[in-house]
Amino acid sequence: MLLRLPTSVTEARECLAEGAVPIGGATLVWATWQRDGFPELAMSLRELPEANVMGRERVGGAVVLHRIDERVPDVLRLAAATVGTGAVRRTATVGGNIVGSTLRCLLPAALVLDARATVLESEGVREADLAEVVAKRPVLIGLSWRTPIASAYRKLPGEAGGAPPLVVASALHAGHGAPHLVRVAVRDGYEVLSGAAPGGTDADETLDALRGTALGELPPDAWDVVRPQVTGLLESDGTD
Repeated sequence: MLLRLPTSVTEARECLAEGAVPIGGATLVWATWQRDGFPELAMSLRELPEANVMGRERVGGAVVLHRIDERVPDVLRLAAATVGTGAVRRTATVGGNIVGSTLRCLLPAALVLDARATVLESEGVREADLAEVVAKRPVLIGLSWRTPIASAYRKLPGEAGGAPPLVVASALHAGHGAPHLVRVAVRDGYEVLSGAAPGGTDADETLDALRGTALGELPPDAWDVVRPQVTGLLESDGTD
């Protein structure tokens, strides 16, 4: 297998045009390749500057999870910290987790940040929403968002060999002349549901509005986690 490490978007586009297989941190594909055979040509974005940025409102697709720190909102930092083991987090990438993983541990956090994706295709670079990223699995250069007022994340303990543990992510966004907005995303099994509602001073009203979204399909035990998280956001002091 020949591994290409492009250092520019132009080089990365050329790799895709040549049929290179994106590998991210290779934590998800290595065992499959060992079983089924390695591709002739692969590509990693670890040397591409645009895919390695990290700041308060952007993270690159090639950033490994253990690098994600307090520069990003709490919801994303906490989500990254709960993925696998320390060894996995030192190798797994943002792009690999969201695009290549069936668990997509970072997806709920990205959804509540209302993140936009920058993706790479053989024709060039463009923006895409997260629904398209999940459905089409393009090469993810990075995610960008607007800083929320506050955010929260919780992953419940899971059983070895059992179903994926419940994940609840939420964020409170400034309304900019309109009411604040609460976004919530929940991974229940392998399915991720999300919804948004105005976030005023009455938590019960916000929760009732959230029940009118796709989140209304959640079982009662999931709402036992959503309820205090949303209430805590609305009671926050405005720091993230």
